[in-house]
Amino acid sequence: MRKKIRRSLALGLFFTLVVGGGAATGAPTLPLGHAGRWITDAGGRVVIVHGTNMVYKLPPYYPSGAGFGENDAAFLAGIGFNAVRLGVIWKAVEPTPGRYSESYLARIAATVRVLARHGVLTLLDFHQDLFNERFQGEGAPDWAVQDGGLPNPRSGFPINYLVNAALQHAFDRFWTNAAGPGGVGLQSRYAATWAHVAARFRGVPSLLGYEILNEPWPGTDWRSCLRVIGCPGFDATLTAFYRRVFPRIRAVDRRTLVWYEPNVLFNGGPATHLGRIADTGAGFAFHDYCLAEASTGTPDNCAPADDQVFAHAVARARATGNALMETEFGATADVPYLEQALVRADRDMVPWLEWAYCACGDPTTQAPGPREAIVVDPARSPSGRNLALPTLRALVEPYPQVVAGTPRSWSFTRSTRTFRLSYSTVRAGRRARFSAGAVTEVATPALVYGGRYGARVQGGVPISRRGAGTLRIAACPRIREVTVSVTPSGRSRGSCRLRS
Repeated sequence: MRKKIRRSLALGLFFTLVVGGGAATGAPTLPLGHAGRWITDAGGRVVIVHGTNMVYKLPPYYPSGAGFGENDAAFLAGIGFNAVRLGVIWKAVEPTPGRYSESYLARIAATVRVLARHGVLTLLDFHQDLFNERFQGEGAPDWAVQDGGLPNPRSGFPINYLVNAALQHAFDRFWTNAAGPGGVGLQSRYAATWAHVAARFRGVPSLLGYEILNEPWPGTDWRSCLRVIGCPGFDATLTAFYRRVFPRIRAVDRRTLVWYEPNVLFNGGPATHLGRIADTGAGFAFHDYCLAEASTGTPDNCAPADDQVFAHAVARARATGNALMETEFGATADVPYLEQALVRADRDMVPWLEWAYCACGDPTTQAPGPREAIVVDPARSPSGRNLALPTLRALVEPYPQVVAGTPRSWSFTRSTRTFRLSYSTVRAGRRARFSAGAVTEVATPALVYGGRYGARVQGGVPISRRGAGTLRIAACPRIREVTVSVTPSGRSRGSCRLRS
């Protein structure tokens, strides 16, 4: 009984610190843009996101239909998460050819506003897995499915991708822009739908961007994409698809970032051969999933492949000048693996959105039940037994949310709860420097520090209240580099005094 009481008190204290303590997220000046690989705010500061995916794959296909709402947004802000990848389902947007559901988009917009009230950015993600419910998945409208009458075995996710001839044929038809209802090509319909959504959301300042298509599957050509060198043939097809969609979005929204993905098999280590996307607001969104982790539960087996994924992604951003973000990883309760994933992202200074916020009856998952979730059921309070605490603790860490300069490195050592950050005061992509007093903000979540930490700053001075969920640092005059160290104890101090 005493153990139960102590557990209840501990969870109650945790909920109070995280949710009741107010938002712990930093505040970029909106809207967002980018400078090379770095996402930037309107003031030119680099923006780093840590967050999660909220994709409801069942009717009615919008997150509030699963119970996601105000308390969930407050919870995410409280743990230091500042972004959500929000699923938008093509079938729900365009239930009949050329006709769009404004009521569905209004529900999505309402969730965007809820998140924005708590300082959480939104990435709108046109999500699909296994293309359509006919193949035990979700995404495309029924009218867009052309399966050729081929065999349709029900082998589930992800095996259907490999063995389901009807599913592979449906993708092939999509990639060739086969004529659909009214003689209009399937890709053309898709691009027009994106244009409609972009017109609906243009000017919404809290958007992290539009992600064109989740995990593009090559169809019958999938085997060629398993090679380490990748698949130039299919990637040329995928490039043509993106070059069809980008102009339709830009015709109605010239500013919002637009993110594109490589083919889904990039997730395991093969290279990408996507062509250049001639758009100044383009971002490369990649996923990292290790099949060996799921089969063996041994994170070390995954390191070479995961390192390769990151090397390819960073190289892509460097070669193209596109922004860079990891929009899926995780999907597991394997704590050591999740911790290694965060170390890797920190090492390469890559923003990330983990999979996933909730189980929510996901039909396309390899881990049934709450094993992929942070919160078991968003219709209930995000507290107590409704939290996957080990997973949550593995994912929550200090990190720089907005940087008045260009990051050089950051890291978090869990054993000592020590966070370190180094950044130049040079503006990302430019030679000019930020002036004295320019503010950098670091998430210092209560789940890590419990409102107690010491920050030592060289080249700057802490200006936030003691123990705040966001550590704010102002740069000293005539400084070229700022270094920050945060530990669980000690006094906070800087290396200068700023004039009031």
